[in-house]
Amino acid sequence: MLTRVAAVLVTPAMAAAAPPGIDPESFLYASAEDTYEIVAGLELVSPVVLSLGVPGLEEIVWPGTPVISIDDVSQMFAALPPGDAAVVVSGDAPDLPPLLIGKLFRALGRAELAVCPADDGGAVAIASRLPLPDWATPSFDEPDVVKELRRQAPGPRRVATGPGWHRLRGPADIGRLDPGLEGWESVRDLLTTGGESGI
Repeated sequence: MLTRVAAVLVTPAMAAAAPPGIDPESFLYASAEDTYEIVAGLELVSPVVLSLGVPGLEEIVWPGTPVISIDDVSQMFAALPPGDAAVVVSGDAPDLPPLLIGKLFRALGRAELAVCPADDGGAVAIASRLPLPDWATPSFDEPDVVKELRRQAPGPRRVATGPGWHRLRGPADIGRLDPGLEGWESVRDLLTTGGESGI
């Protein structure tokens, strides 16, 4: 059976999506926690949190979940526990449907990398067979990440793409959250208790 790892990448920049009246640090942790709950709920997948300069993430994970510090996004796949395949999800996607992560893992059956693109550029999640191919330097903030990875690859079919989703990069993105979708409880609670009623 394949060993699969699902990681959440958390960076300080994710606090920038906090709407007026909401503490940015609290928003960052709420978004990271909701995104972690998505990957922790996946079957036959080992969850991990990758911290790029964000302390205290042990408080939002279940006991036994590794929290790994990295110095640069380029280290994200190399820092993961051993496995056959991995997906790294940006921590500012608290309402990402788990099905989209499953589609990335399935795409690795025909490609070495698979990307869930962000609606406004960059990536929501990037999956790779492990170890990461030596030709690949994936980035979440490359405007057209699929095009760039295909440029890097020895052949375009080595990079698959799945359905896109959205990230919370600025306060205006809060409007993308769908109250009818299950999940994102921590962000939902924070917005409610913080007096925000615009979603």
